[in-house]
Amino acid sequence: MLKLSEKMGRLGTETAFEVLARAEALARGGRDIINLGIGQPDFKTPEHIVEAAIKALRDGHHGYTPSPGIPALREAVAEDIARHRGVEVSPDRIVVVPGGKVTMFFAILMFGEPGVEILYPNPGFPIYQSMIEFSGAKAIPTPLLEDRDFSFDAEQVLSLITPRTRLLILNSPANPTGGAMPKPEIDRLVAGLADHPQVAILSDEIYARMNYDGHRHVSLLTYPELENRLILLDGWSKTYAMTGWRMGYAVWPEALVESATRLAVNCHSCVNASAQFAGIAALEGPQDAVDQMVAAFDQRRGVIVDGLNALPGIRCRRPVGAFYAFPNIEGTGMDARTLQNRLLEQAGIATVAGTSFGAFGEGFIRFSYANSVDNIHRALDRMKTLLDERWPRN
Repeated sequence: MLKLSEKMGRLGTETAFEVLARAEALARGGRDIINLGIGQPDFKTPEHIVEAAIKALRDGHHGYTPSPGIPALREAVAEDIARHRGVEVSPDRIVVVPGGKVTMFFAILMFGEPGVEILYPNPGFPIYQSMIEFSGAKAIPTPLLEDRDFSFDAEQVLSLITPRTRLLILNSPANPTGGAMPKPEIDRLVAGLADHPQVAILSDEIYARMNYDGHRHVSLLTYPELENRLILLDGWSKTYAMTGWRMGYAVWPEALVESATRLAVNCHSCVNASAQFAGIAALEGPQDAVDQMVAAFDQRRGVIVDGLNALPGIRCRRPVGAFYAFPNIEGTGMDARTLQNRLLEQAGIATVAGTSFGAFGEGFIRFSYANSVDNIHRALDRMKTLLDERWPRN
């Protein structure tokens, strides 16, 4: 019999893909499924980006590229960071990778080992906890609180840091909650981190361009005191509807660039050449499609939040970023996994249980509103029917 390494038993998964597979299987069987589960834009990649990739292929860009990315792309990323975050970074600190997860993977592998602690948001993107435990480190959850609109308490986070803490993971705007860190709380956190110089920070800002209600994204890159220990994660997947292109990047502290590049060489050699030219076109080309997509998400956000709050047993905070609603479903009398399954099997609505994002996600369900307004209305009607059948009204 084949004997796997012990650490494989510590490796988790991303339940959204399991729900997607179940939803697609039901759809193939003839069921009408409304997918509010998977976290990807329902828009096509803008045409000028697609054409840039086609042109790159026709121009003969079929081979390997430098492992950290072609110089023109890293320069375009640096210019985009200056434009949207107001910070000058050297292109030499940028490493382009096949998707945002790779930066998580690399950062956690660099710092995680037995005896080490890594702090991560909970409820949060499930790969954080999965990779921390895979590395052998101890995963320490930092709670995201409903009564704070799913932000954190800086003092509470700082209180969790010990001499064994090596990495702190932050995510704003956040998956699965749509919450964002307010600047005063970030200021308090950064000030407190001065007492913990051994702690590196991974700031996952993949949803940085998706903000609502006047919320302004605050990038950790704007804090110069963190420069030598901050890893910024961003990419093209969400902003430009390029999830299948597998394009992400990180800004690394200068001292870690060589290590990140070495991991890239060992892991994937380099990112697809034509996709990198598409990435340049995305950053340097017209941004109208991004603005239109975010405006559409904003409209859908209003529809789904208002609709959820009108349902029995459900209350929902208004998210200020990303494209997720994370309602509290405790009033339904069902736990998160039970409601997720009933919504899919009985109502034909794909969602993701809050427990898929950590233990503190119990009592919540994630809805992705990366779907049409019509489908969101249909899903809300089906939910109402399901909940009314559980509690018939006189």
